[in-house]
Amino acid sequence: MAQNSPIHPRPDPKMTVTPEIPRSSEAGIGLKRHIGLGGLLLATLASMIGSGWLFGPLYAARLAGPSAIIAWLIGGSMFMLLGLVYSELGALFPVSGGVVRFPHYAFGPAASYIVGWIVYLGAVTFPAIEVEAALQYASNYLPALTHVSGGVQVLTAQGYAVAALLMVSFTVINLWGVRAFARANNAIMAFKLFVMVSMLIAFLAIGFGADKLTDFGGFAPHGVGGILSAVATGGVAFSFTGFQQPVALSGEVRSPGRNIARAILLGLLITTVLYCLIELAFLGAVPAGALRNGWGHLAFANDFGPLAGVATMLGLGWVAALLYVDAVISPLDCGLNWSVMTSRISYGMARNGTIPAVLGRVSGRGVPWVSVLVGSGVGLVLFLPFPGWQTFVGFITSAAVLSYGTGPLAHAALRRQLPDRVRGFRTSFGDLVPFVAFYAGNLIVVWTGWQTIEKLLVAIAVGIVIFAVQRLTQRTTGSDLHWKAAAWIIPWLGGLAAISALSTFGGRSVIPFGFSFLAIFVLSLVIYVLAVRLRLPTASMPPADTGTDERAVKPSEHGPAL
Repeated sequence: MAQNSPIHPRPDPKMTVTPEIPRSSEAGIGLKRHIGLGGLLLATLASMIGSGWLFGPLYAARLAGPSAIIAWLIGGSMFMLLGLVYSELGALFPVSGGVVRFPHYAFGPAASYIVGWIVYLGAVTFPAIEVEAALQYASNYLPALTHVSGGVQVLTAQGYAVAALLMVSFTVINLWGVRAFARANNAIMAFKLFVMVSMLIAFLAIGFGADKLTDFGGFAPHGVGGILSAVATGGVAFSFTGFQQPVALSGEVRSPGRNIARAILLGLLITTVLYCLIELAFLGAVPAGALRNGWGHLAFANDFGPLAGVATMLGLGWVAALLYVDAVISPLDCGLNWSVMTSRISYGMARNGTIPAVLGRVSGRGVPWVSVLVGSGVGLVLFLPFPGWQTFVGFITSAAVLSYGTGPLAHAALRRQLPDRVRGFRTSFGDLVPFVAFYAGNLIVVWTGWQTIEKLLVAIAVGIVIFAVQRLTQRTTGSDLHWKAAAWIIPWLGGLAAISALSTFGGRSVIPFGFSFLAIFVLSLVIYVLAVRLRLPTASMPPADTGTDERAVKPSEHGPAL
């Protein structure tokens, strides 16, 4: 009876404690569980609080005006749904690189490779964009680092050299080991929070003018479309994309059944509150003269470093100084966190067996060193096609959110494959949370616009070709890839591409604005049902990666129907 029972709507009291993970589950291959809740929460905050809060208030305000505050609330709520899903998955399978390993468990190697490639596309670009953000702010006092090209601030030759040096420093710190990284991150994160709170209090106390929220075109001068565009391309969604850091590091976390969920959900709650307050403070502190042409044309001196520029105009020199220092430290710390995360993602793919096993090699310090070196090399190359912060944001947001969308599907499948497995954290309301999270992720992807999605689909196609070449050169058959279980991916990507191309978000405007929500809802429902029905009969996991007491596992052979 238990095998065919529906998903539990509430936590089962018998399943509230996850046994301590045996060291052999990950330590046997070199990773060590060094990170507690405090360090994990700070790592989560550091992965989200990077360049997004430094640039997002300006770009979101240009797109949505004062209603940009609503955009931050929408973004935080959407990512909170995804956070609930990944909290359960991370506690269920506390293995490093989990975000690319959950699809492997639920749908097999073919699905895990495609998903892993999408995840990697988003993650590997993050260190580079954070370096560019730091240099863009630093160009206020080192103007040789950047110049304006086509209306966008981009790196000069000197800027490229400094960027390369910073990427190399990420590599050195990453290779030193996660314990040293966590110690350094704690101090840096404390400074970042101090600067954010100091700026917030100063702007609200000295420069805030409530009239700016209504007198320059109204609260929502660009309507609902402006709010949604701010979520997708104004830096809002981008600022939340590091929430899954605890999942990426879960193979190195103490008591993962408790700490992963706490770090994810607390991190999202803290950042949502901070981002909303900072946007409010920025909106009220912008000098009225900068709004003479409306919010859509908001511009002022030194707006390439918007928060520091406003602080300078308000006569808050000490706040501007703090922001210029933090504008280097904050993005670089975030980039370092993403450098760590990227190496764990490729490590996870290597453990899945979908990329060369050499990327799974771990040093004596417990670091996947080959993955670190490869990620750093790719990051260096990415400076060439994406030489400025603005050229990065849409692509990263689309890739990251697209990859996160597979988590809810894996969540639904694993609930059916492993209904009796011990869960340290369990979401309520059955399929409601994962489905709404999947729908929310698909919405954000479409909101990024067809021009971005078009580029992302080309990059995904390149990854599939690489995978095919790898399989052919290894002379392996496809019988063990479980293509049937991955068959939902092509209609999912194709459906998103079609809706985006026909939508009002950079497409041909064939699908009216309101109907695009219905179209994405229908696509999300069809793919959700299809993925659950095509899932593997039982979860596909190597014994060493189960992460829990095998005696607690009683997988159903077929699982319940949706």
